[in-house]
Amino acid sequence: MTITINHYLIVSFLLFSIGFLGVLVRRNFLTILMSIELMLNAVNLNLIAFSRRLSDLTGQVFSIFVITIAAGEAAIGLALTISFFRQKKTLDVEEAHTMQG
Repeated sequence: MTITINHYLIVSFLLFSIGFLGVLVRRNFLTILMSIELMLNAVNLNLIAFSRRLSDLTGQVFSIFVITIAAGEAAIGLALTISFFRQKKTLDVEEAHTMQG
């Protein structure tokens, strides 16, 4: 059995769906950040799959940019998480509305 682009798309859809549900359902800030990372990885999988299918490197270049953005998002998100936890002693997203500057 050969792996076709449909297999990649199914896995990517499942990853994106799990990430999307994690963002909608969870209240913990770290869990929401991990769910966003899952969604970005699903996008990367799509980009790489289509790049390979079309024999074009454009998707792989965009994938590198998405990985860079994900690293920046993780760094800023963790900094916000540490700051929020030091102030409120909780990571519940419902308490974030009180952080006004």
